[in-house]
Amino acid sequence: MLLTTAIDYTNGAPHIGHAYEKIFADVLARYIRLRGDECYFLTGVDQHGQKVQQTAEAEGIHPATFAAKKTKLFLNLWKKTGVDYDGWAETTDDRHKACVQQILTSLREKGELYKKGYKGHYSVRQEQFLTDRDRNEDGSFGPEWGEVVEIEEENWYFRLSAHAAWLKNYVSSREDSVIPAFRRNELLGAVDRAGEQDLCISRPKERLRWGIEIPFDPEFVTYVWFDALINYVSFAGYLAADDAGLPDFDKLWPADGSPTPLHIIGKDILVPAHGIYWLCMLHAMGFPDEQLPRLLVHGWWNIRGEKMSKSLGNVVDPDQLADRFGPDAVRYYLARDIVTGKDSDFDPERLVMLYNQELANELGNLCNRALNMTGRFCGGVVTTTHEPEAQDTALRESLAKATADYREAMDRFDPSAALKAINDHVTHCNGYAERNKPWELAKDAAKKARLETVLAHMVESLAHLTVLLSPVLPEPAARLAHQLRMDNLLSLKLDDLAWGLIPDGHATGKPKPVFPRIVIEEE
Repeated sequence: MLLTTAIDYTNGAPHIGHAYEKIFADVLARYIRLRGDECYFLTGVDQHGQKVQQTAEAEGIHPATFAAKKTKLFLNLWKKTGVDYDGWAETTDDRHKACVQQILTSLREKGELYKKGYKGHYSVRQEQFLTDRDRNEDGSFGPEWGEVVEIEEENWYFRLSAHAAWLKNYVSSREDSVIPAFRRNELLGAVDRAGEQDLCISRPKERLRWGIEIPFDPEFVTYVWFDALINYVSFAGYLAADDAGLPDFDKLWPADGSPTPLHIIGKDILVPAHGIYWLCMLHAMGFPDEQLPRLLVHGWWNIRGEKMSKSLGNVVDPDQLADRFGPDAVRYYLARDIVTGKDSDFDPERLVMLYNQELANELGNLCNRALNMTGRFCGGVVTTTHEPEAQDTALRESLAKATADYREAMDRFDPSAALKAINDHVTHCNGYAERNKPWELAKDAAKKARLETVLAHMVESLAHLTVLLSPVLPEPAARLAHQLRMDNLLSLKLDDLAWGLIPDGHATGKPKPVFPRIVIEEE
């Protein structure tokens, strides 16, 4: 299965939205593999466009140098936060350029492209032409468009309107075309506009040189959005030479749609870029409906209900956040505190609270109790041969329910609900320890069998929880597995999680803090 994220524009530095999307994708990719399926995770950077050229010129450097400098910021952040992708896309890559130019040539030969003159308004910030529909009620263009200028020029156009009827039927008939459902309804509400005008896909070199040259008209370069969207197929091996070092396209984009690629994008680029432009582009290129990608749309991280923006000075730097709280805390918070598809308010106090409460206190406490008391009272050896009592059966049922709830949540792309399922069983385990009091059982030699049973159930639960936690926190999960002396634990698949992972007589290791509490010093 091909899983992609929107590629990040290199005109700016990474912000918390970039980090959330990539960590979200990384969690899903790891879960898909845990489920037993193959997954190819593709991400990268969009390096072309007018804004990159202008910013580079203002700094007195070449756009390629500027883009490379910004690209390094993203690469370093993904390494720091444990984002482990399989494929990396850079739109200045010659293989991508070749693919874009082949697609442009093919579309022109099919009659999907034409050239015409245009006079009207243009948003420099959004790098797109505007119509009267984009005006406010007072007739002005809003601040979201930035600088708006009047332009008269010739350009190449894609016959977007010719695919409008198909697009409406496709989105209406395919329920999983956009996930979650309410985001699909938003796209359906906007689809009618797709039939109103065609898409300008070029910029004259006299205005913009930093882009991919139109192969049949070298005085023009490709519009950045048309160029950038093609990364989903170019870096998956579409039209690539056998020796290009790219994946097998037919495997990642199977013609029968099993499984279809999954594009993870923010809600702001559903309409028109992905939900309209990209789907119509693929249709024009000849992709059948069953081969088209699903669009998994996430919300925004806001600050006290307001969108983060440079102008408001409320943008959160994920690199600084990881330095302050640790990458694991950042991964956990971003996966835990947002419902997929909806917005959430970023709150560093909640980051600390969730990490300390659910990991340091609850799961950390379970790990310490299970391994420490097994070491102190049972010589570090787990005994599983005693008959379970009602409390033990209830714990097993709790674990089975948590695993089923976890699977259901992750299959619908909701890590927050999956982590809640894990936490529910951790709470049950700690309550089980309080009710059975193994520290008291250890004082009575006649209750040794009961002591061994209780500790065996706690250790077994810890093993299962380690596997379930691994897509979100792979490094802490590896440390837990090592303390369990089961380094092969993370090679298991979800279907392997049946009771009895810990064999009778298994020797555990000593507990060491895996989730040290975050302590904020008062200023």
